[in-house]
Amino acid sequence: MRNDGPLVLGIETSCDETGVGIVRGHTLLADAVASSVEEHARFGGVVPEVASRAHLEAMVPTIERACATAGIVLDDVDAIAVTSGPGLAGALLVGVAAAKALALGLDKPIYGVNHLASHVAVDQLEHGPLPEPCIALLVSGGHSSLLRVTDVTGHDGGVDLMGATIDDAAGEAFDKVARLLGLPFPGGPHIDRAAASGSSVHIDFPRGLSSRRDLERHRFDFSFSGLKTAVARWVEARERAGEAVPVNDVAASFQEAVCDILVRKALDAASSQGIEDLLIGGGVAANSRLRALAEQRATGLGIRVRVPSPGLCTDNGAMVAALGAEMVSRGRTPSALDLPADSSLPVTTVLV
Repeated sequence: MRNDGPLVLGIETSCDETGVGIVRGHTLLADAVASSVEEHARFGGVVPEVASRAHLEAMVPTIERACATAGIVLDDVDAIAVTSGPGLAGALLVGVAAAKALALGLDKPIYGVNHLASHVAVDQLEHGPLPEPCIALLVSGGHSSLLRVTDVTGHDGGVDLMGATIDDAAGEAFDKVARLLGLPFPGGPHIDRAAASGSSVHIDFPRGLSSRRDLERHRFDFSFSGLKTAVARWVEARERAGEAVPVNDVAASFQEAVCDILVRKALDAASSQGIEDLLIGGGVAANSRLRALAEQRATGLGIRVRVPSPGLCTDNGAMVAALGAEMVSRGRTPSALDLPADSSLPVTTVLV
């Protein structure tokens, strides 16, 4: 192992991006991504079988591209890390099988890691070692979670789930509302752009699980199904009345409702634990309003906010490599070669 940290290759295939990242310690050397999003766009969402086949086709050239960018050969790496879950079962299997083949062929240790914890670890590549403890708000197409992180590798209960979505995740709501407004898939970036020209106070959409009664049982949980339905009913009412739908205003008002409740609950979680650092990760963390609102409100509470650059918020191999490098650095026991692909892997299980 080198003095400047372990050299780890990470593979991410939980959804529609084939990601291969190479990290040395906390230094990112390569982040190669092949996305099949265009193949899914005509269906309005990710088709698991299409994603799995795309991973098969992209795996070898993406690994080769990452190695070329990093200026290494495969035998140089100290370990292989791979997303074991959660995610789409077939897609995960492609990545796990590729990682096992590399580990076996190169005689290198393998680390099967949690996709969600990887979204936390990736921030180290830009902002240095994680403050521990910290609160992590993870928001993506499949997950909206609040975590208390005392050890990102999960050692001794290092990742504790404080709250999660009870129905639609935030990213899923963005996709569905974008479809209602005639915007392309994936919806997040298109709603963000449309909202820039709209009014965030044009429509007062509901904030899920925010009433006093809800907070007694679901203080740190999220719900976006009711918000999605409220947007649909508002749009349908205008269309029935023969009125034009102000797409930019709807987008801005919807986005404000999502970001408001995400930030409100994340900062409440941090304050309740006496924790001064909030990390935001996952694809929705690329949203400009979420980033701005979190910074604005956190400043008044004396809470520091860390958010990776947008390119590292979406699924990528760099985040898996980052968590793998942390596993090696902290002396965690590698996974066995028969590690599974677990589509419902709980976030508290960081290493499989």
